[in-house]
Amino acid sequence: MSSIVYLPLDERPCNAKFPKQIAAASDLELISPPQALLGQKKLPAHTAGVVEWLHEHTIRADHLIVSLDMLVYGGIVPSRLHHLSLEQCRLRLQTLVDCKRRNPKLRIFAFNLIMRAPAYNSSDEEPDYYAEYGAQLARNGWLRDKHTRDGLTEQEQFEWVQLTAGIPEQVFQDFIGRRRINTAVNQMAVDLTFEGWIDFLIIPLDDNAKYGYSSSEQRQLLSTVEAKQLLHRVHLYPGADEVGNTLFARVFCEIKNYQPEIYIRHSSIAGPHAIPKYEDRSLGESLKCQITAAGGFIGDQASAADFVLMVNSPPVGQYEMAETTDNFDQRHASYFSEINYREFVQAIKRYAEKGYMVALADVATCNGADEPLLKLLAGMGLLPSLSAYAGWNTSGNSLGTVIPHAIVESYYRKVNGADEASRSRNSEAFYLSRLVEDWGYQAKIRMDVAYHHIESLGGNYFDVEAIHDQVSELVHEKMEAFIAEYLKDMRPGRIRLENVGLPWKRMFEVGFDLRLEG
Repeated sequence: MSSIVYLPLDERPCNAKFPKQIAAASDLELISPPQALLGQKKLPAHTAGVVEWLHEHTIRADHLIVSLDMLVYGGIVPSRLHHLSLEQCRLRLQTLVDCKRRNPKLRIFAFNLIMRAPAYNSSDEEPDYYAEYGAQLARNGWLRDKHTRDGLTEQEQFEWVQLTAGIPEQVFQDFIGRRRINTAVNQMAVDLTFEGWIDFLIIPLDDNAKYGYSSSEQRQLLSTVEAKQLLHRVHLYPGADEVGNTLFARVFCEIKNYQPEIYIRHSSIAGPHAIPKYEDRSLGESLKCQITAAGGFIGDQASAADFVLMVNSPPVGQYEMAETTDNFDQRHASYFSEINYREFVQAIKRYAEKGYMVALADVATCNGADEPLLKLLAGMGLLPSLSAYAGWNTSGNSLGTVIPHAIVESYYRKVNGADEASRSRNSEAFYLSRLVEDWGYQAKIRMDVAYHHIESLGGNYFDVEAIHDQVSELVHEKMEAFIAEYLKDMRPGRIRLENVGLPWKRMFEVGFDLRLEG
């Protein structure tokens, strides 16, 4: 059996757990560090311990999937807070060279983010000054990039001058200085790929837009990648917390000599052209990026495909996209005229009746499932017809979860694994976990608890540390009620939820274990 070592982006379940759950739906093993090594939100990982762990576990491994943000900075949030010198970063990257020198057969699949600049004031995951100057810093990047690419209007030019004057110099220099270091680390990763130390590299754009710091840095990196003739080995596209899944799927396809053919069907004909919120390109182009990076290709007809990817796509893009916090009647008018749920669900039913494997990418809304669609599927008894599902956070997060899971599952529809019963059970458990979290928690329970319970318990959306056990128990109860009400066709009596908690002691994400009995 091939040995795959995995160093995640951070300790949250989406990074540390999802790839292992997808691996458990295969006959391959994914080895990752103990949680204690991985840090906690703004507290960086024990990087010396991480390096020692990598040296120990890659000496006999065949593949390494590695987050350079974790290796260099100690995690995704520390990558936005660190004060490392370029030489310190270079020394930590040298770990990859050391691992490959010790084990020349080791194939390294790496990823490193282009640092985000969210367009709002909050220091929850950013430096403290972002609580006051975050929106201004992000807008500065937007205007600066637009000025370079397309020019500014007179009004925008005036705004840029005023905005720049309002940001303290020490704040601006700290923010820009860190971006320069992080961009240089990405350039070094491209160089390591050119020299053969890294075999495949993804540089995801974390929470980006058409203009901004990320867009500018992406162009610089792509210029280097093209000049070094690395377009086949270095991919840049929107994403972040899902890339561990994507790289596992790519390694899986390499080991199995499998290139899955995927047929795509949208709920809205406007969908492929819409630019999702937090991203810089159309959904259709992002689908190409995600599928290619995971080892698959887009086919022309359902009958020849290894699986059908049903994409519940937004009819509009960017800030007009619906959030799960919006009531249905508050959505943009296009949601009522440019998405046909009935036809989309009918297509899912017919594909399943024909024996096609069907996966659902639910990306019409941000930060959770599109409830009208999921209720319709559940009401028609069609949830058992799906083999994979995701609808969490950003479009890229969802695509990079459902596509890898579906790739792995589609392979075993043709070839049985060593322990098919166990593998199949694990695959179904991950599918059910996505329904419980992306629909149950993100679209329903999270805001219910935040709006109706948190304040009376003495906490707030971003801080439930003092009341964590009480909130976790409440969330657990509501998740059990959700399973009983909405997953009736999935044999809910055998679903067991354990270890329900809030990993970063806030409401945004949830962690839990789901196992199947009987």
